[in-house]
Amino acid sequence: MPRAKPKPAAQPQPTSVNGSMGEVLTLAEAATYLRLSESDVIRLVHSQSLPGRFTGSEWRFLKTAIQQWLSTGLPTPESRKAALLAAAGAFKDDPDLVPLVEEIYRRRGRPITEDGSYNVLHGLEHGSKKE
Repeated sequence: MPRAKPKPAAQPQPTSVNGSMGEVLTLAEAATYLRLSESDVIRLVHSQSLPGRFTGSEWRFLKTAIQQWLSTGLPTPESRKAALLAAAGAFKDDPDLVPLVEEIYRRRGRPITEDGSYNVLHGLEHGSKKE
């Protein structure tokens, strides 16, 4: 019976797949790049969404993601409000939204309105009265 040849050890991917060595930064390298302390970099990860990944026991940062983060800045109150309104408006024409909300309230055993109705908004055709 012929013996199977052992598979060769995995070769490192070329830089076209992994990117150049300088693109993935350690915590110390990211701190140096940003000219901050390591503790400030970790604080920014948590408070201002600096993009980074905690892998095993070490932090890794993609240099291009840091550059993108630096170029966008913090959202203003106006941009946050616009984003919330856009997200809320995304459900405006969803035909499943009203029945879904009504079912949620029914399962909770609570009416949506003070008059005991499960009708989400006044004037909606789909709404039904509590039986």
